[in-house]
Amino acid sequence: MNFEAEVIAWLPQLRRYARALTGDRAWADDLVQDTAERALARWSAFRPNSNLRAWLLTILRHLYIDQLRGRREIAVDDESAPWRNLEAPQGEVDGLVLRDLQRALYCLPVEQREVLLLVCVEELSYQEASSALGVPIGTVMSRLSRAREHLRVLLTEGPAEGADKGPARKTVPFKVVRNPS
Repeated sequence: MNFEAEVIAWLPQLRRYARALTGDRAWADDLVQDTAERALARWSAFRPNSNLRAWLLTILRHLYIDQLRGRREIAVDDESAPWRNLEAPQGEVDGLVLRDLQRALYCLPVEQREVLLLVCVEELSYQEASSALGVPIGTVMSRLSRAREHLRVLLTEGPAEGADKGPARKTVPFKVVRNPS
């Protein structure tokens, strides 16, 4: 199989990752197209016998970050975040669960969401995710652990009051103790 055919074979996975990162179909499609164009234009930079999928995901992630910087926004900070407008199919509990999962996913900080998507959805190894994100493997493991815990809390307890205004808010549960005197 030639290089172009291999890149084309990975387009569905790239699109899935881009959709999960952006929450926007058109933006995701543009990211995938830009990724494919850049990969094909720079095919000589790809090292034979290395992981093409990880290389493509890295390109996609870098393009996404560049576009975020250009927009000067993070999707979940916008009042029109994609998950706010989603509707679950009528009468389908699974649709409600998926909607809740997607909302929780977009409440995660970008760093945690990226690792969770790469390892749990795209099934990259810790080492491959480490290479794709350009961080040490320990950072991948730490972010993944925090992402899973954060997601678990969001899905079982729901977002903390005011937490839907952005991913940077971190709330610590306090127990109210009253002095009996």
